[in-house]
Amino acid sequence: MGRLSESTGAAWDQLRRVPVWVPPALLTLTVTLTGLGSAQLWRDELATWSAASRSPEDLARLAGTIDAATGPYYLLMHGWTAIVGDSTIALRVPAVLAMTVAAGLLAVLGARLVDRRTGLFAGLLFAVLPGTSRYGQEARPYALATMLAVLATLLLVAALRRPSWARWAGYAAAAAALGLLHLIALTLLAAHGLVVLLVWWRGPAVAGVADRHHPTAERDRRVWRWVVAVVPAALIVAPLLLKARAQRSRQLNWVHLVRLDDLTALPGGVAQSSVVGGLLVGVAALGAARLGRRALLPVSAVLLPVLLLFAAGEVVPLWVPRYLVFVVPFACLLAGAAVATVAVPAALAVVVLAGLLGLPDQTALRRTHEWPRSAPVDYAGAARVIADGQRPGDAVVYSPRQSWLFLDLGIEYHLDDPPRDVLVTEDEVRRGDLWAAECPQPTQCLAGTTRVWLVIAGRHAEPLAAVTGVKGDALRADFTVAQVWPRPGLTVALLTSRPGR
Repeated sequence: MGRLSESTGAAWDQLRRVPVWVPPALLTLTVTLTGLGSAQLWRDELATWSAASRSPEDLARLAGTIDAATGPYYLLMHGWTAIVGDSTIALRVPAVLAMTVAAGLLAVLGARLVDRRTGLFAGLLFAVLPGTSRYGQEARPYALATMLAVLATLLLVAALRRPSWARWAGYAAAAAALGLLHLIALTLLAAHGLVVLLVWWRGPAVAGVADRHHPTAERDRRVWRWVVAVVPAALIVAPLLLKARAQRSRQLNWVHLVRLDDLTALPGGVAQSSVVGGLLVGVAALGAARLGRRALLPVSAVLLPVLLLFAAGEVVPLWVPRYLVFVVPFACLLAGAAVATVAVPAALAVVVLAGLLGLPDQTALRRTHEWPRSAPVDYAGAARVIADGQRPGDAVVYSPRQSWLFLDLGIEYHLDDPPRDVLVTEDEVRRGDLWAAECPQPTQCLAGTTRVWLVIAGRHAEPLAAVTGVKGDALRADFTVAQVWPRPGLTVALLTSRPGR
């Protein structure tokens, strides 16, 4: 037993020589790279691909029409894809890198606020969460927002402990970038403002951000420096916020007003596992109790954004769990503080347990990013069917067109030479939209076409009967079904013109 204790102590001493951010960053990088290209791009990622493949001028038009809130991220991805391409892995690598950096920064933040062990185990817990993999493997801005949330908080702590214009300027830049990439993440500034106010009123020790190695001689009463840092960020983000607010009815028309059970389901939503989410909340509560005053910053960084969005969601449809992914690192910091109180083997066992409990969800999310995961949409399979049977002169029709499934984008992404989109009168790029405009008189647009590939959402034994409106009438009048291929979430049918047409 004594030898085991000595060997454990020696291993911990060796680990202490490694920078605290290295193990969490390496573990996060390893986990998020595993199976990075296994799941197909899902609907939101297809929107990213569509936007990133447009010119800056076309992106500006898109931002003016429907998707201003995500515009800065699309512009960033436009530059990225111009360099590395638009494969599934290439589109997701920025999220991998962002989550890796977030884990490392979280470890540093935990070490500075509490101690090295807290930072290390906070970062390791963050690395094994299914939610870290889910949003670290998605071509959307949530991983970048998570990284910037931790970075801005770390820079705030540095600026409060040893104020300088350089530190406040760094904080201002991080806050502005956070708002540009994820408007809702600006609710984190409420937590920052609370801590700054308490520093001004009672001092860094009471606010939980005092530096043991560099004690402050007097209370920092320069709260105006935080205000000066936040004002430029607000001015930069304000036009985007106003534009996004005007587009809310189109962008979030699928969201409902929040209910109390949405709040209770949030841990499982952001952790992408109800079991792991519940474990994280329980251990984080223990960590908060242990930290006392030092828990103020991470607790407020979790609770205030959640409560603010919940309150807003009772009036305006805004509540989407993934919008709050950026609070997860702060919950992990609290959990890390609890885990750090036990011996290293026991602490590592907690990390391993969290990883094992999340394994089923880790496996499932690498099959599909759709929700529920039992209902994947096989865009690639549908595209292979078309590619295998396509002939010169073939056309394609999608139903429904104005759908968040983005059937056309899914097929076009997987086909180098897709059939002619026969009903399109103005594509999504020219419209500055995510959807193309279709011919109001389909019969005229279909004239002269002898073979049509029909791609329809859902499983349908009789796909023509499932097409609604004048489009369905035109197809049923002039075409018959030659063959049907059911695919998960989709049905592909080959239509041929009726004899004598």
